Amino acid sequence: MMIEVLKSKLHCVTVTEANLNYMGSITIDEDLMDAAGMIAGEKVQIVDNNNGERFETYIIKGERGSGAICLNGAAARKVQVGDVCIIISYALMDFEEAKSYKPTIVFPKEGNRL
Repeated sequence: MMIEVLKSKLHCVTVTEANLNYMGSITIDEDLMDAAGMIAGEKVQIVDNNNGERFETYIIKGERGSGAICLNGAAARKVQVGDVCIIISYALMDFEEAKSYKPTIVFPKEGNRL
């Protein structure tokens, strides 16, 4: 049996931009992506701690070292610059494998720095 489990999480990043005129997705600083084991195109869930919004989108690589967390397209309507969000990725794995799997949790500092 396969189950979906937490793969990785960027916990409490700050939204730096909301770009309504871009075709969907979330732009994430490539340093943060690497730290969390996330890749471009990966489906993620976004949880906004300020307003309770929960939605899904996919990742676009942002400039390395920029601290960028930018919600694009329709997702830009669900956040405001300065909101604190959690970015969550999941993985499908065998039930037995999932029992011992350890997700990667990243707690960025101010300015979305590692």
